[in-house]
Amino acid sequence: MLYPIGIQNFEKLREGGFVYIDKTDKIYSLVSNGGYYFLSRPRRFGKSLLVSTMEAYFQGKRELFKGLAMESLEKEWGYYPVLHLDLSGKAYCSQEDLDITLDQHVSKWEAEYGIQPKYSKADARFKDIIDTAYGTTGRQVAILIDEYDKPIVDNLDNPELQEYYRKTLQGFYGVMKAMDRCIRFGFLTGVTKIGKLSVFSGLNNLRDISMLPQYADICGISEADLHRYFGESIGELAAAGGMNEEQCYARLAEMYDGYHFCEDSDGMYNPFSLLNTFASDKFREYWFETGTPTFLVKLLKQTEYDITRLAENDVEIDSDMISGVNDYINDPIPVLYQSGYLTIKGFDRMFGIYSLGFPNMEVKKAFMKMLLSQPPYRGMGNKIT
Repeated sequence: MLYPIGIQNFEKLREGGFVYIDKTDKIYSLVSNGGYYFLSRPRRFGKSLLVSTMEAYFQGKRELFKGLAMESLEKEWGYYPVLHLDLSGKAYCSQEDLDITLDQHVSKWEAEYGIQPKYSKADARFKDIIDTAYGTTGRQVAILIDEYDKPIVDNLDNPELQEYYRKTLQGFYGVMKAMDRCIRFGFLTGVTKIGKLSVFSGLNNLRDISMLPQYADICGISEADLHRYFGESIGELAAAGGMNEEQCYARLAEMYDGYHFCEDSDGMYNPFSLLNTFASDKFREYWFETGTPTFLVKLLKQTEYDITRLAENDVEIDSDMISGVNDYINDPIPVLYQSGYLTIKGFDRMFGIYSLGFPNMEVKKAFMKMLLSQPPYRGMGNKIT
């Protein structure tokens, strides 16, 4: 079996014969309803592949969906212009970094539609691109934005640069509301919701699906997926580890399962760690080994919150706070939840209180290693040195 480790392009994955966990029924549901959507998920959880799958769908690449749910669900395949903005894969350290990235994307779109730019600013050019794509094709545009928040969260410790990025992105994303008549679908992803309200203040019809039960498994691998797609892999991993299949399933669940993106939802496995485990026939902390996000290290260095509490007990948080990040310096818990270091363990419906804890052993061990590998954080007190 071929495992798509590090492959985030749907077309490459399908043409290469890699295993693909079918999420296309979820995509069909979103597209059928239309509108603008936002999804928050931890890093390496399949967000970019999801966006790439949407892109292939809107481009009418029916052959790539053979055998998938979308093949039978979609009756009217067609081509729609796609504007795919990817802000990942780059460190944002200066004003020019974001300006250059936006210019690269809009220049590519202008060349695709034969547009001679009349303006210097990216947002004005973006507006012309949407208008031209709609006018020349007669089809409404699909706008897909991956890691919308990366420039902002890269600069939690640099208020001046963070504010420049916020204003720039607010103007760029705000174009979508003004061009609504030309847009069929909008989808934006990110790890956190830092700056969400201010960045998207002009896009007030954005629907957040991050904690909706029907989309809890839109990224990641469920227990049902594990049994459906990886029976052969389980056998090989069990044999390599000197255990039976029942013990192998239990070990996988202990290490990589347990992510809950809403109350009462089934647990999800971390796809990156699971696929690496099958590929190497070894249980390791693969997600952690790819590196702790820089923004999280910066945040924990600044906070006064006693983060050693997390090693001892679950923490509680009000439902109004878990879905947004405002005062992240004084309370890093929402960021830790959204970045995948904490997950939902329980929910008190009467009082609207979530209990959060580590999703699995990999994350718990990784978090402790992260604390011990860095100089003491402000919120450690004297408990860890």
